[in-house]
Amino acid sequence: MRFLSMIRINETTCQPPTEQLMADMGKLMEEMTRAGVLIGTAGLTPSSDGVRLRLRGGKITATDGPFTESKEVIGGYALLEANSKEEAIAHTRRFLAVHGDAWDIECELRQLQPDGECGGEAIRVN
Repeated sequence: MRFLSMIRINETTCQPPTEQLMADMGKLMEEMTRAGVLIGTAGLTPSSDGVRLRLRGGKITATDGPFTESKEVIGGYALLEANSKEEAIAHTRRFLAVHGDAWDIECELRQLQPDGECGGEAIRVN
Protein backbone atom coordinates (compact mmCIF):
# COMPACT_ATOMS: atom_id res chain seq x y z
CA MET A 1 0.00 0.00 0.00
CA ARG A 2 1.18 3.50 -0.73
CA PHE A 3 0.71 6.48 1.56
CA LEU A 4 1.26 10.19 1.07
CA SER A 5 2.56 12.09 4.06
CA MET A 6 1.92 15.81 3.60
CA ILE A 7 4.12 17.91 5.85
CA ARG A 8 2.26 20.95 7.16
CA ILE A 9 4.27 23.97 8.27
CA ASN A 10 3.56 27.50 9.42
CA GLU A 11 5.20 29.69 6.77
CA THR A 12 5.18 32.74 9.03
CA THR A 13 7.79 31.20 11.35
CA CYS A 14 10.17 30.26 8.49
CA GLN A 15 12.47 28.12 10.62
CA PRO A 16 15.52 26.98 8.62
CA PRO A 17 16.81 23.45 9.32
CA THR A 18 20.10 23.12 11.19
CA GLU A 19 23.07 21.26 9.72
CA GLN A 20 22.47 18.52 12.31
CA LEU A 21 18.83 18.14 11.25
CA MET A 22 19.84 17.95 7.59
CA ALA A 23 22.39 15.23 8.41
CA ASP A 24 19.88 13.28 10.52
CA MET A 25 17.21 13.60 7.84
CA GLY A 26 19.66 12.47 5.16
CA LYS A 27 20.54 9.39 7.20
CA LEU A 28 16.87 8.54 7.84
CA MET A 29 15.87 9.05 4.20
CA GLU A 30 18.79 6.91 2.99
CA GLU A 31 17.82 4.12 5.39
CA MET A 32 14.13 4.27 4.41
CA THR A 33 14.99 4.36 0.70
CA ARG A 34 17.25 1.29 1.00
CA ALA A 35 14.44 -0.52 2.85
CA GLY A 36 12.02 0.27 0.01
CA VAL A 37 9.78 2.36 2.27
CA LEU A 38 10.55 5.84 0.97
CA ILE A 39 9.58 6.18 -2.69
CA GLY A 40 10.02 9.92 -3.03
CA THR A 41 10.18 13.12 -1.02
CA ALA A 42 10.60 16.83 -1.61
CA GLY A 43 10.17 20.19 0.00
CA LEU A 44 7.96 22.77 -1.69
CA THR A 45 8.66 26.41 -2.49
CA PRO A 46 6.76 28.99 -0.42
CA SER A 47 3.06 29.48 -1.11
CA SER A 48 3.91 32.95 -2.45
CA ASP A 49 5.30 31.11 -5.51
CA GLY A 50 2.16 29.00 -5.89
CA VAL A 51 -1.19 29.30 -7.58
CA ARG A 52 -4.51 27.66 -6.72
CA LEU A 53 -6.83 26.59 -9.50
CA ARG A 54 -10.49 26.02 -8.70
CA LEU A 55 -13.34 24.58 -10.76
CA ARG A 56 -16.70 25.84 -9.57
CA GLY A 57 -19.89 25.81 -11.60
CA GLY A 58 -17.99 24.93 -14.77
CA LYS A 59 -15.68 27.96 -14.44
CA ILE A 60 -11.97 27.70 -13.65
CA THR A 61 -10.38 30.49 -11.61
CA ALA A 62 -6.77 30.99 -10.55
CA THR A 63 -5.54 32.67 -7.36
CA ASP A 64 -1.87 33.55 -6.96
CA GLY A 65 -0.13 32.99 -3.64
CA PRO A 66 0.58 33.76 -0.93
CA PHE A 67 -2.60 32.34 0.49
CA THR A 68 -3.29 34.59 3.46
CA GLU A 69 -6.29 32.57 4.59
CA SER A 70 -3.99 29.58 5.21
CA LYS A 71 -1.90 29.75 8.36
CA GLU A 72 -0.48 26.29 7.78
CA VAL A 73 0.48 25.09 4.32
CA ILE A 74 1.94 21.95 2.77
CA GLY A 75 5.72 22.46 2.97
CA GLY A 76 6.74 19.09 1.57
CA TYR A 77 5.73 15.50 1.12
CA ALA A 78 6.91 11.91 1.38
CA LEU A 79 5.52 9.02 -0.62
CA LEU A 80 5.76 5.81 1.41
CA GLU A 81 5.31 2.10 0.71
CA ALA A 82 4.01 0.22 3.76
CA ASN A 83 2.22 -3.02 4.56
CA SER A 84 -0.38 -1.26 6.72
CA LYS A 85 -1.58 2.11 7.94
CA GLU A 86 0.06 1.39 11.29
CA GLU A 87 3.42 0.82 9.60
CA ALA A 88 3.06 4.10 7.65
CA ILE A 89 2.25 5.89 10.91
CA ALA A 90 5.38 4.42 12.52
CA HIS A 91 7.56 5.68 9.64
CA THR A 92 5.97 9.12 9.83
CA ARG A 93 6.59 9.23 13.58
CA ARG A 94 10.29 8.59 12.89
CA PHE A 95 10.34 11.52 10.47
CA LEU A 96 8.75 13.83 13.05
CA ALA A 97 10.99 12.60 15.89
CA VAL A 98 14.15 13.52 13.94
CA HIS A 99 13.08 17.18 14.19
CA GLY A 100 13.36 17.21 18.00
CA ASP A 101 11.51 19.59 20.28
CA ALA A 102 12.41 22.86 18.50
CA TRP A 103 9.92 22.36 15.66
CA ASP A 104 6.14 22.68 15.38
CA ILE A 105 5.10 20.68 12.31
CA GLU A 106 2.52 18.04 11.53
CA CYS A 107 2.06 15.39 8.89
CA GLU A 108 -1.23 14.43 7.33
CA LEU A 109 -0.99 10.78 6.28
CA ARG A 110 -3.39 9.38 3.69
CA GLN A 111 -3.44 6.16 1.71
CA LEU A 112 -3.42 6.39 -2.07
CA GLN A 113 -6.46 4.75 -3.57
CA PRO A 114 -5.84 1.59 -5.54
CA ASP A 115 -6.05 2.04 -9.30
CA GLY A 116 -9.62 2.04 -10.55
CA GLU A 117 -11.20 2.83 -7.18
CA CYS A 118 -12.97 5.91 -5.88
CA GLY A 119 -13.92 6.07 -2.22
CA GLY A 120 -13.24 2.36 -1.80
CA GLU A 121 -15.55 1.34 -4.67
CA ALA A 122 -14.47 0.23 -8.11
CA ILE A 123 -14.92 2.78 -10.88
CA ARG A 124 -16.65 1.37 -13.94
CA VAL A 125 -15.88 2.83 -17.32
CA ASN A 126 -18.38 1.91 -20.02
